[in-house]
Amino acid sequence: MTLTVFIDGDVVISTDGARTDALAAQDGRVVAHGDDARALASDSGAVVVNLAGDTLAPALGEGHAHPVLGGLEAQGPAVREAKDLDGILAAVAKWKAENPEAEWIVGASYDATFAPGGRFDARWLDEVTGDTPTILRAWDYHTAWVNTAALKAAGITAETPDPALGRILRREDDTPLGTLQEAAANDFFATIVPPFSLEDRVRALEEATLAYAAQGTTWVQDAWVDAADIEVYRAAAAANRLHTRVNLALRADPATWREQLVEFSDVRQEFRTLGHPLVTAETIKFFVDGVIENHTAALTDPYSDTPEDRGLPNWTEDELIAAVTALDAAGFQLHLHAIGDRAVRIALDALESARNAAPDHVRAHVVAHVAMLAPEDIERFAKLDVIANFEPYWAQCDAVMRALTIPHIGHDRESWQYLIGSVARSGATVSFGSDWPVTTKDWRPALATAIARRDVTDPSDPTWLPDECVSPATAYSAYTTGIARQALAPDRGSLELGRVADLVQLSANPLTTTPEQIPAIEVRGTWLAGQRTF
Repeated sequence: MTLTVFIDGDVVISTDGARTDALAAQDGRVVAHGDDARALASDSGAVVVNLAGDTLAPALGEGHAHPVLGGLEAQGPAVREAKDLDGILAAVAKWKAENPEAEWIVGASYDATFAPGGRFDARWLDEVTGDTPTILRAWDYHTAWVNTAALKAAGITAETPDPALGRILRREDDTPLGTLQEAAANDFFATIVPPFSLEDRVRALEEATLAYAAQGTTWVQDAWVDAADIEVYRAAAAANRLHTRVNLALRADPATWREQLVEFSDVRQEFRTLGHPLVTAETIKFFVDGVIENHTAALTDPYSDTPEDRGLPNWTEDELIAAVTALDAAGFQLHLHAIGDRAVRIALDALESARNAAPDHVRAHVVAHVAMLAPEDIERFAKLDVIANFEPYWAQCDAVMRALTIPHIGHDRESWQYLIGSVARSGATVSFGSDWPVTTKDWRPALATAIARRDVTDPSDPTWLPDECVSPATAYSAYTTGIARQALAPDRGSLELGRVADLVQLSANPLTTTPEQIPAIEVRGTWLAGQRTF
């Protein structure tokens, strides 16, 4: 393979302070630093990259995202850009006018703070959609807003019961309001909404991986893969339309996980046999609960504003323990979505049970989001050697936090949120992700938020929970060495000799740049195993 030599730059070998000014990569690996690397630049076959003072650093990973869903957002109404409810309706009306033959309007993702309590009325959509069935996802992807025609298409009336593990929000007369939560929303997409074509989904995935490559990302955890999504990855891999590595997390269904065991093993073996360098299927996804903002996250004590409610867990504790233990024994990595403090605790309980059942098993299991963490559970991540995957962009007191999250959980539990600093100091492995398209996939504002715990674009925004701030090195490590462990790839994450040459060229060093300046850092090149992808 091509010998590539990078000269005249600030080369970050690792986040512990190791630096040099030149690096050489060959056969996908780092082969030389400093003078040894510069000496290789005279090789007749060498490609020489003059960094001209730029920083060369370990490329970043994405610990939790939904690339197909993110890519598909561009194919529907541009509701994410809306600044208020009227803006959402205007975007839907514009898309309908531009696509008059569309049988359905399907879009994402709207800001749930634009209606009191996140309760959106079907009649508001009716004004701009008429009798065209319409469904929009909220930015949490656990909630959907539908119009009256869509409710009619699904046969949802005042007499329709809530589905298991879901809610149909209602008016005082029990008629459906138009807001669906958890399984009510997901089942609607699965059984009522016409699916996007295979080509549309492959194109969405390709565009997503191109965008990841353009921001210096070389590995992505697709954290929600259903059976219908597998064909997208088959097709993308066969046509060489992937531009970063992707690992698939196959979703375990609480009702059918025993039957899924064989299916999961077959899919894993299929991709191992395929041997494509950019796609694997080593992971199983569990949705332990929902989200705080729609009262479906599982809490130990009731919600402050709905004292009879402790959330909507998706698994009984016994079934979660049984499923986690069985899938752990089958050699899968487990990736558990847990938002509420109760969900995090039962996720850790299940992983502890699996560990006790097979104490010698080497693991790299993940609890994702860890939005609310009871102080007594902080040390358990390190004790159980469980990876805590945080979405650091959420670690600020933004409009959603003020309007929905804190009112729901109360100020007494506000300080339990996104305890990145505490978990990192405990010695646990921390990895970072975005949950894109829930929030931006761009690691730069997220990195800045982890360091500063505030909106760094607003000088007046105060630091939120300052004890949970982390150093630039800790934050960048969560995107590199933390991700390498999560990706089951111990030979990635740094630029030491012999490591995989996953590299990113940046206009400034994120380890020494102020948080306020990090979002403006330019990505000028990305290399995956020594091959340039951007």
